Amino acid sequence: MRILSALGILLCSSLAYIACGSDDAGDTNPVAVEAAAGDRDNDADPDASTVDITGALFTNFAANCAAYADCYISSVVDVQRGISFAGDLKIAVSGDKCLFASNAIPNHDFNASGNFATPVSAQSVNYEIPASPTVAASVTRLVLGDDAIFLNGVKLDLLAAACYDVGNEPLGREKIGCGPDQIDHPWRYDPMSPLNNFGTDEHNAHTQPDGTYHYHGNPMAMFESDCAVGVASPVVGFAADGFPIYGTCFDDNGTVRQVRSSYQLKDGGGPRQQVAGYTTPTVGRGSVASDNYDGQFRGDYEYVAGSGDLDECNGMKVNGHYGYFVTEAYPWVLGCFTGTPDPSFGLGPPRR
Repeated sequence: MRILSALGILLCSSLAYIACGSDDAGDTNPVAVEAAAGDRDNDADPDASTVDITGALFTNFAANCAAYADCYISSVVDVQRGISFAGDLKIAVSGDKCLFASNAIPNHDFNASGNFATPVSAQSVNYEIPASPTVAASVTRLVLGDDAIFLNGVKLDLLAAACYDVGNEPLGREKIGCGPDQIDHPWRYDPMSPLNNFGTDEHNAHTQPDGTYHYHGNPMAMFESDCAVGVASPVVGFAADGFPIYGTCFDDNGTVRQVRSSYQLKDGGGPRQQVAGYTTPTVGRGSVASDNYDGQFRGDYEYVAGSGDLDECNGMKVNGHYGYFVTEAYPWVLGCFTGTPDPSFGLGPPRR
């Protein structure tokens, strides 16, 4: 573990445009203070300005990204391949923005149960978000690109580049080819649906063609997910518009419970209706499970105001601050952006 930690420090130091550490020597770890059960015994880091978050549960509720400015490392394993990786993340403040520089390696072991098309590899990714985000006049819909950055340095990418009857793959077995020009396609596969198989691991993550590890939903190892423990979920990341992302539990007037999405299956899960200009998924064609609105496709859902706790973007105010929530049901993390996404999250190439 000493070798991996040293490598993490070297990587962190190489990202020169972001400085690590706090001016206040008495500051505590701004991200996580509680080691996960069964975590490996890591050697102490001799660099006081570098925080080892290997296997840590995140506990901070600060809604401003500036509160997390520091340098973070981790020592983790690709379980199936038996290969060790050093996670590396820097967060800093520059003017009115927070800067994130990461190698996209998580703070937890991964790929115990995944079927990744491409092996995980370290990357060099950089994002900027507003330190003081504001609610926009209208919401911004999701597009093919990166939607958020979690506080372990791994990004959120909710949309699959796969739609029914788009691309060169067999009908009902499409995995790629549905790009930005098809962003309105009603039958875009949902990678989080148990009716689909996108090769995600036990953390709802897999790789892009270049080996980038990324989440499609709940980053399950980052926070205490059992609401019965009685602790509301902390901030686990930030969306591209700068608003925080909380875990699945919230304090509802003294009772901690799981937050509920306000999206429902259309027509109560009844038969899918034809949409002009698109081929309607048909049961028995490839992996299509049924002719009903069953959640296999993103177009199977609709927002029903007041049916849950959250708005159409999957957020609400917490202690006076707006934030998004990880949910156990669609849309999983974000339904849209309440603020204005920073251009650094951009539009990427077609991806799973």
